[in-house]
Amino acid sequence: MPNSLKVAVVGLGTVGAETIRVLQRNAPVIAARCGRPIEVVAVSARTPGRERGFSMEGITWYDDPVALVSEHHVDVVCELVGGEDGVAGQVVRAALGRGYHVVTANKALLAHHGVELAALAEKKGVALGWEAAVAGGIPVVKVLREGLSANQINCVYGILNGTCNYILTNMRETGRNFADVLLDAQKLGYAEADPSFDVDGVDTAHKLAILTSLAFGTRTDFDAIYVEGIRSLTAMDIAFADELGYRIKLLGIARATDRGIEQRVHPCLVRKDAPIAAVEGVFNAVVAEGQFVGRSVLEGRGAGGGPTASAVVADLMDIAAGRVGPVFGVPVSDLVPLPEWTMEARKGAYYVRLMVEDLPGVFAEIAAALRDAKVSMEAVVQRGRAPGEAVPVVMILHETVEAALNEALRRIRIIAAVVEPPQVIRIESF
Repeated sequence: MPNSLKVAVVGLGTVGAETIRVLQRNAPVIAARCGRPIEVVAVSARTPGRERGFSMEGITWYDDPVALVSEHHVDVVCELVGGEDGVAGQVVRAALGRGYHVVTANKALLAHHGVELAALAEKKGVALGWEAAVAGGIPVVKVLREGLSANQINCVYGILNGTCNYILTNMRETGRNFADVLLDAQKLGYAEADPSFDVDGVDTAHKLAILTSLAFGTRTDFDAIYVEGIRSLTAMDIAFADELGYRIKLLGIARATDRGIEQRVHPCLVRKDAPIAAVEGVFNAVVAEGQFVGRSVLEGRGAGGGPTASAVVADLMDIAAGRVGPVFGVPVSDLVPLPEWTMEARKGAYYVRLMVEDLPGVFAEIAAALRDAKVSMEAVVQRGRAPGEAVPVVMILHETVEAALNEALRRIRIIAAVVEPPQVIRIESF
C-alpha cells in the first residue's frame, strides 16, 4: 500500500477531536476506500493534556499552530479553529503557501476570503476542501461539484442553521415566543451563549455565500447578501402561518433571475407540503434545482462532532486518493463577478401582519394604501373584536416586487390606527 497521507489537525474542539477519533477508529476501512492510510502526525490546540478520547501515540503536540505548519512536514492541514481571520486565517495561508493541502470547516473564512484562498491553492497545485463548512454531514459540496456538474443550476436554497430551525420548530410545537425558546436552546447546547451569528442570519449567510460561488461559478461576495434573522418572529405569526397552510423557516436562497443572481437570507413561509417544510428540529436541508436533473433534496444533521468530522474525513479521503479539483468547481480565473442585484427587485407573495386599533374605517385606509402602491390582497384574516384596542390583521398579498411592497408599507405606517411596525414575511413557492 502507498505511503500514508500525513495530516496535522489544528483545533481540538468538538469537531477536531472527533475527526481524529474517526480516523483512528475506522482506519482500515478508510485506507481500503481511498487506497492509502491516513495518519494524524501533529496537532495544536489551546489546552494541552486534556483527555480527548483518542490516542496521542505518534502525534506531536504544538502550542503554536503557525509553528506547527512551519516546522512539521505534513501533506494536509485541517483547520478546525474557526473565525473569519486571526489564527485560522494565518494557519490556512501558511499551509497553502508551503504547498500543503488544506481541509477546513470554516465558512466565515471562506465567505470573506474564499477567492483569495482558492487562488493560492490553485497556484500551489493543492486542494482546499470545505465539505464540512456547509450543512455538516450533508455532502452538498460533492453533490454540486460532481453529481450535478452536468447541470446548469437554477436555484440552491436551504435550512443551513440548526439552531434557528430548532427554535422555530419549538415555537410552533409549544406556542411559546422566541426569547423563551432561545433560553431552552442555550441550556440544551443548541445555541451559543451569544447566539447572534445564528439567530441574526449571519451563519446562514456565510454558508450561502460559498454555496452561491460553487453553484453559479461566481466570485464569493458576502456583502451582496440580504440578511435578516428570526428575532422578530412571534408565536402569533407562527400560529397564523400554520392556520394558512404554511411553515416558517429561515432559508438561505440563491437563485438566477433575469436581473442577476439573488442572494438572500430571511424567514420564509413555505407550504406545508413542500419537502423543506418537513425538516424539523436541529436538522438541515439543501435543495438544488438543476437544468436537467430537476430538484434534488438533501437532508441530515447540519452540525455536531460526528456529522462534521465525517465531512472533514471525506475531504481527506479525496486528497489521499488524488481526487483534487478547483475549490469552487471551476478555475479562479473563470469565476465571474456577481451581477448587481438588490432586494427591492425580489418578486413574490408576502405575509403581512398589522396590529391595529379596532376602529371604524381602519381597514378602508389600509386597502387604500395597498391600492395606491399597486399591491393587491389575496386573503385577509382577522380574529376577534376589541373596540378601541389593538387586534391583529393578517394579509396575504399577491405576487409583487419588493419595491412596491415597501411603498405600501410606508403608506400603512402613517395610518394612525396602526400601532406597531408591520410584520412582513416573504412567501416562497418551492
